[in-house]
Amino acid sequence: MSENLIKQVKDIIDSAKPYLSTSRGKVILRDKRGLEYLDLVKDMIVNYYIGDSRLYEVNEWISKFKSLLFDSIKLINGRGWSLPREFKSFIEDPRVHLRKKLFNYTFDLVRGKLSFEDYIEKSRQAVTTSFNTNIRSLYQYWILLGVIYNLGLEGAHLVYPEHGYIMLDRSGRQKTGSIPPNIILKINGRGELSFFIEAPRPLGWEDTRDLSRVWKLYVIFRPDILVYSGRVLDIVDLRGDIPVIRPDIIIECKEQPDWYIRSRYLKGPIAKPLTAEEWMSRWLKGLWEGLGEALGVSREKLGEFIEERRGSIKVKELDLITFYKETYKPKLFILISKPKIDEAIKKTLQSRNIVVIDNVEIGDIGRLREVSKIIKEYAKPVSEDIIDTIRVLISLKLNENINRDIVERALLKLASSRIEELVDIILEER
Repeated sequence: MSENLIKQVKDIIDSAKPYLSTSRGKVILRDKRGLEYLDLVKDMIVNYYIGDSRLYEVNEWISKFKSLLFDSIKLINGRGWSLPREFKSFIEDPRVHLRKKLFNYTFDLVRGKLSFEDYIEKSRQAVTTSFNTNIRSLYQYWILLGVIYNLGLEGAHLVYPEHGYIMLDRSGRQKTGSIPPNIILKINGRGELSFFIEAPRPLGWEDTRDLSRVWKLYVIFRPDILVYSGRVLDIVDLRGDIPVIRPDIIIECKEQPDWYIRSRYLKGPIAKPLTAEEWMSRWLKGLWEGLGEALGVSREKLGEFIEERRGSIKVKELDLITFYKETYKPKLFILISKPKIDEAIKKTLQSRNIVVIDNVEIGDIGRLREVSKIIKEYAKPVSEDIIDTIRVLISLKLNENINRDIVERALLKLASSRIEELVDIILEER
């Protein structure tokens, strides 16, 4: 930790004190210059751990991403897009987004809840974690859009969602008890492909029995992009070894310059299931700690909480990719890497039947043409269960899981009440 950085932060906070005061744990603003000094502290942290040159580079990537987003939508006859809230904030202005991450910590520093050393450490973690997470999303989304763009050049067009908006987020979309695709494309002369970003995702649950049933979805490996042949509107399948239908293709994206020599600690697949009561206890933990502080009551007096004691294993990124492949057993596994990979490592991956495409920089759409050509071979004509397709669409519309029997009865009533219109439609289609 830089002593010089701590000294600079202290000096700015000292300069801000005439314009700020604290009372009962709250920060009171006497003059707007107080906030200006606090913003100066936040900017100093962002500059120190990220830097102007890095932010400039990222803004260039964001510009290319936005351009591709517009071009891709137009090419596949889409109408717009929906982005995750955090990511949307980041690409609007990375510096402002990172500054927001320091809001609470900076006020805790002013009111004496954090030492300068703790403030610097927590701020470092917040800024670097947010930055790296959003850069990862940026690369991943750019890859998906690049593949879509190249498929669009060959005549592919959007068939799902019906409203024509590319859904890059999953906020609240699993409440119906299903995991719908982000996008389905129709490939001219071949069929359709269904794309899922960072699936599987957890489903909604209400009690311990529900949570136990969907627990696999919380701990299963989560590849970047799953691709299915044909039109797949729901991938949940809790009866098998994995909680989703096996994908035909997995596309994994790696953007960090040294990803292939990195390791990470893995918890999920070896974590035992929680009960709903344990889950709620942990959720309440943070809430109650804040309440206790406001009331002047210690956490211990508010109640005991079940502590997290969960094992973890250290896994190399290269091995993790193999774990993904062996867990999901797709017909095709594609690894796309931003940095160029050492030839020996590339050969190792290829020996595991992994297609490796490296040195793929953001903006180089041509490098993704090969990916599009490979995966379009997996498109297949739609041979669907019409009733189940209608059931999924109605469930998504109502944000509630609708039983198949109810849909069948409703369709029978609708057909009976409008039989003449139905006959006319059949005659037209015949």
